[in-house]
Amino acid sequence: MAQSTEINGVAVDELQTSFQGDLVRPADAGYDEHRRVWNGSIDRRPALIARCTGVADVRAAIRFAHTQNLRVSVRGGGHSFPGLSVCDDGMLIDLGPMKGIRVDPEAGTARVQAGVLLGELDRETQEFGLAVPSGIVTHTGVAGLTLGGGIGWVMRKYGLTIDQLLSVDVVTADGELVKASENENADLFWGVRGGGGNFGIVTDFEFRLVPVGPYVMAGPVFWPMEGAPEVLRFYRDWIADCPDELMTIAVQRRAPALPIVPPELVGKLVLGVTACYAGPVEEGEQVLRPLKEFGSPVLDFCRPKPFLEHQRTFDPSFPHGWHYYVRSCDVAALSDDVIDIVAEQGTHITSPVTSVALWQMGGAVGRIDDEATAFNGRQAGFTFNINGNSKTADGFDAERQWARDYWSALAPHHTSVYVNFLMEEGEERVRQAYGAAKYDRLKALKRKYDPTNFFSLNQNIRPD
Repeated sequence: MAQSTEINGVAVDELQTSFQGDLVRPADAGYDEHRRVWNGSIDRRPALIARCTGVADVRAAIRFAHTQNLRVSVRGGGHSFPGLSVCDDGMLIDLGPMKGIRVDPEAGTARVQAGVLLGELDRETQEFGLAVPSGIVTHTGVAGLTLGGGIGWVMRKYGLTIDQLLSVDVVTADGELVKASENENADLFWGVRGGGGNFGIVTDFEFRLVPVGPYVMAGPVFWPMEGAPEVLRFYRDWIADCPDELMTIAVQRRAPALPIVPPELVGKLVLGVTACYAGPVEEGEQVLRPLKEFGSPVLDFCRPKPFLEHQRTFDPSFPHGWHYYVRSCDVAALSDDVIDIVAEQGTHITSPVTSVALWQMGGAVGRIDDEATAFNGRQAGFTFNINGNSKTADGFDAERQWARDYWSALAPHHTSVYVNFLMEEGEERVRQAYGAAKYDRLKALKRKYDPTNFFSLNQNIRPD
């Protein structure tokens, strides 16, 4: 769809008469605030921001974009690494004001609107000792995380976010509102569980809730980076037959300047294992004891804590406004070769805010039929999230190159890749994220629901 650098003011005024939310133009107060996304390296200027309050606003915005021939981006939480939720010159359909959450503890379900953030959902569900399996940074949007699959702290026990998804309401490219579930528009329901925003704007999600907390045994344990080979070999053996309740993320970085970190450690290269045990705290203490007792940790924050507190563990490392760049891949196992690469590449971290997260997969994620959803990579052993970050533009080019070099060093071991961890890397990488068979099936679904590729600002699956 063609881009437009100017927008018809009279048409916008007419739209406002039937639009419940705010329409924000470049000259309006709040424009710069509303066009910003989490990744500070993204600086795009839409011609119009439509801040939707509900389905009627979403449908009106889509109709308007069609009549004005505007390119469209869609934002839930605005947390995508490549910043695909904001565009230059076109129309930003902002779902942020849509904050409705309805928890039904008796039915064990939650209905969630598309502007809700993970921390907002956690707060409502934890009131009843329940949760939706979700991600690890609380200001991530529920919508984007879910549509890509959703990996997080309780997935080895309860599966991906999409594995607890019961239904969605979707506004399609032609403005039609459709419901999708296992029993209604099942093809679309298959596609939205991993296929991203390619098929429409999901306005509402219905989730099955799972029991978690309110207290969990969780947190990070850190060792000096020079001990990485030994720590990672221990870690590999320790998790080889661990229970599904245990989920871990190995982290490489420089020790952050946080109040809980001793000043003499700040800036030192460290390797950590952050854990969460989604079961009784007493069991978690037993399971995690070998980790806490291995070698000579320099920091140990692994203890019983509220699940809500643990969910915020990584928030200080990923605030809004920093410059973020990621390269990602899945690997089958932590072989000696992979461990040697990780140990070597970690020594080259220079930025105080650059980090690597190595996600342990498996458990319930891998036991669900691979064909059940569009998500690919259920059999992956580990998922790498290699973040080359900086607080400002200064030094960002060097951090991006470091991330590329780390990723390239792992190339002989690449298998699949998690679609939510892609930058703008081209059609072939999107195909790799789904595998050839699923990609072809997704293309057919795209032809059915969005034949003109109206929703193109995403990890795009072209209809042609």
